[in-house]
Amino acid sequence: MAVQRALISVFDKTGIVELAKRLAALRIQILSTGGTAKLLREAGVTVIDVADFTGWPEMLGGRVKTLHPKVHGGLLYRRKHAEDQKQAAEHGIAPIDLVVVNLYPFEATAAKQGLTAEELIENIDIGGPTMLRSAAKNFESVTVVTDPADYAKVAQELEASQETSLAVRLELARKVFATTSRYDGMITTELERLSVTSGHVALAEKPLLPERIHIALQKQQPLRYGENPHQAAALYIPSGSAPSGLAAAKQLQGRELSYNNYVDLEAARSLAAEFAQPAAVIVKHNNPCGTAEQETLLGAYLKALASDPVSAFGGVLAFNRTVDAATAEEVAKLFVECIAAPGFEEKAKAIFAAKKNLRLLELPAGGLSPERELQLKRILGGMLVQQPDLGEIKESELKTVTKRAPTAAEMQTMLFAWKVCKHVKSNAIVFAKGGATLGVGAGQMSRVDSVKIAAMKAQSSLTGTVVASDAFFPFPDGVEEAAKAGAVAVIQPGGSVRDPEVIAAADRLNMAMVFTSMRHFLH
Repeated sequence: MAVQRALISVFDKTGIVELAKRLAALRIQILSTGGTAKLLREAGVTVIDVADFTGWPEMLGGRVKTLHPKVHGGLLYRRKHAEDQKQAAEHGIAPIDLVVVNLYPFEATAAKQGLTAEELIENIDIGGPTMLRSAAKNFESVTVVTDPADYAKVAQELEASQETSLAVRLELARKVFATTSRYDGMITTELERLSVTSGHVALAEKPLLPERIHIALQKQQPLRYGENPHQAAALYIPSGSAPSGLAAAKQLQGRELSYNNYVDLEAARSLAAEFAQPAAVIVKHNNPCGTAEQETLLGAYLKALASDPVSAFGGVLAFNRTVDAATAEEVAKLFVECIAAPGFEEKAKAIFAAKKNLRLLELPAGGLSPERELQLKRILGGMLVQQPDLGEIKESELKTVTKRAPTAAEMQTMLFAWKVCKHVKSNAIVFAKGGATLGVGAGQMSRVDSVKIAAMKAQSSLTGTVVASDAFFPFPDGVEEAAKAGAVAVIQPGGSVRDPEVIAAADRLNMAMVFTSMRHFLH
């Protein structure tokens, strides 16, 4: 059926004047409200106020504009249903064939500093979602548009045939319900900030863990496969939001990414983000096998590679600086799956171009920021939710528990090793020296075994190294094995019932030991 009448009411005015002009050129009658109507009239578009269409004025401070049977009847009545047609004629309900609506910016309002409870509540859009839902339910007859990115597609179809295809109307209806679902979910979560005190509603900080979590995702891209080739996988991003972080990285070359690639890239990216100086991270199977922070990116890469060159083969790399040609020449000597960095010099791109399957990902602005959203892990029948591990330590907060205090150099290495240890799967042990890892033990059931594996994998002498442990040593044997390998200082959380025995072992071995009082389990 040809589109005869459109209702336009938008908060985001992007592209709306151009769309309205194209509709007017097709002699489509345009209904509108408030600021949208004013803007369109100023642009020379003929507009009928919704109040004139319904015969009922806007009221209650603008809260009631479109909540009227002539609006929702015009949207909901089934054009091919005889009884609907009869009732529409009896009550003077004219069809509204096209709806263009977007909503009050509730999310942006909720994030404002100095927000009041009243402001939060008044930015809950009622008429907009109601019109969207009415129109979307009746998609067989009505075209509904909530995303300015769809304006051109709709206008082109109308210009071609005076109507839109059923397939397009269905696609747009799906997008509407995704939008309103996400919108209601945001409102539900934000209203948890409201409390009642002495009969008045006040606004407080968001709870650390809300009573309800609403997740709305949309498919960003299919992936080659999941953890294994027989598993399908895709990358999803939050609905209604532009891609950000690793999900917004620009792939410059290489074949399609897999699920495992993204898991390893996130592990590498998040560790590279820990460092202020040029840093390189090499990840294999979601564990850093080499990490270094040096004065130059090339120096950092070479140190990281030296930590475990065997495991580095086929790994994933992340850098916290733009990759230069000198670094690219060295990296090109090794087979790696993916590289993520905030940028690549043109000469570096040219060097990597010879490796057709190598995936290069250019991180966006903010691509080296820590993850601050709640972390979710599915279990059968439920979901585990926790805050991200953003715990940091300061040198002034460390407690020296041994007779020998660490030297300044040892302390700096401790701080470096502790950052790396946070990103190693538990039980985690890291040997480090000179701003680089020398041995990493990950994912063992016994902490002393992690120490032994880290020492075994070291490619150079561990004499004079610092060892970091993500959780306390339950027995002295872990510290004794570290000393046997050459470690001279230990950084660990402390808190074991056998701390006195562990400290005594460190004193006997002339090791310096500091407690962080913070654990960094990673499972």
